[in-house]
Amino acid sequence: MRPPVAPPGWSRWLVPPAALSVHLSIGQAYAWSVFKPPLESALGLSGTQSALPFQLGIVMLGLSAAFGGTLVERNGPRWAMTVALVCFSSGFLLSALGAATEQYWLIVLGYGFVGGIGLGIGYISPVSTLIKWFPDRPGMATGIAIMGFGGGALIASPWSAQMLDSFGTDSDGIALAFLVHGLVYAVFMTLGVLLVRVPPKAGTATAQVESAVAATPAGPQVSAKQAIRTPQFWCLWLVLCMNVTAGIGILEKAAPMITDFFEDSSTPVTASAAAGFVALLSAANMAGRIGWSSASDLMGRKNVYRLYLGVGALMYLLIALYGDASKPLFVICALVVLSFYGGGFATAPAYLKDLFGTYQVGAIHGRLLTAWSLAGVLGPLIVNWVSDSQESAGKHGPSLYGVSFVIMIGLLVVGFVANELIRPVDARHHVSAAPVAPRESSDDTAAREPEREHDRDRQQPA
Repeated sequence: MRPPVAPPGWSRWLVPPAALSVHLSIGQAYAWSVFKPPLESALGLSGTQSALPFQLGIVMLGLSAAFGGTLVERNGPRWAMTVALVCFSSGFLLSALGAATEQYWLIVLGYGFVGGIGLGIGYISPVSTLIKWFPDRPGMATGIAIMGFGGGALIASPWSAQMLDSFGTDSDGIALAFLVHGLVYAVFMTLGVLLVRVPPKAGTATAQVESAVAATPAGPQVSAKQAIRTPQFWCLWLVLCMNVTAGIGILEKAAPMITDFFEDSSTPVTASAAAGFVALLSAANMAGRIGWSSASDLMGRKNVYRLYLGVGALMYLLIALYGDASKPLFVICALVVLSFYGGGFATAPAYLKDLFGTYQVGAIHGRLLTAWSLAGVLGPLIVNWVSDSQESAGKHGPSLYGVSFVIMIGLLVVGFVANELIRPVDARHHVSAAPVAPRESSDDTAAREPEREHDRDRQQPA
């Protein structure tokens, strides 16, 4: 399935909306908590059981992005968006069948496994194409698209809640809500499949891309296979893992956390106020994806990650020391951390482009997202395990989180050091000649690409 090559005069600004249609859809994953209480009530599940589809989905996101990254590069964005559409929508349809028959394993299989594959392929589907269209502003371009993943919950959360109110929270109502999700998201993601275009071949680029390329210095070109052999890749992997762990540690337990911090104050936090806090965090997550990634085009990737990790550690320290004394301080610090969480995701593809070039940046990005899979388990595990342990010891309120916050500060410091160790990639890892990346408009080129990469890798030193 080959996406059409953009004709002369076609605006590159139509590519970000195509990417957004996919990312806004798969961003529904952050609204999974809306379904947790109804599922627990209708199917008799524990909180741990009801979280399983989301956790498996995040794990599959990282794994499918890693193993499917090369296929995305080879087959192009239209193929990748179609695979994401089929898997993500099918996951909801399987979940609808599972809810209707009260077979929870079908919901785990559908939403977690099948839908998780759609999450991973969909997440990386537009990255390489966006960077090729916007070589002058890669941080901004990828930030616009990845912003959709962070903001998808702002649409999905109230929409899902309204459907459950209308259809009911029993198994039949949940099944109908899942069914509507699957069908509507299929239609919405189809817009991206139909709209996406790839740049013209080298030498025939439109004026808008030619001028952008002319303003952008040529950089290294490294294959995905070679990239994972470099210390730069693993340093950046560690940077992303630490940043995501710190952010998701707050995001996953946001509502009970702010309630616990101020339970002994004269003005405790109500359930509705805690829900509003969660919505604010989602907004900060979304804003950070476009704001900080765009800033990285001016500040540089290493500098902006210094901000994410260094200031992020400071925010955690302020919450640990003074968070229970001031609600505004607690909220502001948490919002800053979540903006860094979103910014870290959106800036990563541009950082990879700076280090490894555009040749197989989508495939490299897919491998990098395995850091997200680990962080998605590690962050909630740290916060919940420490909280449960402290509660068993008779503590309550802010004391439940002090140890976990110290751990998060330590992890951010580790990430800061890893970022400082990143240097330009040694020339021995570059491809022997700067090749033109596989074009989606040429079957023969795509078919020959694996042989070329194999030959290059045999000629290069390890």
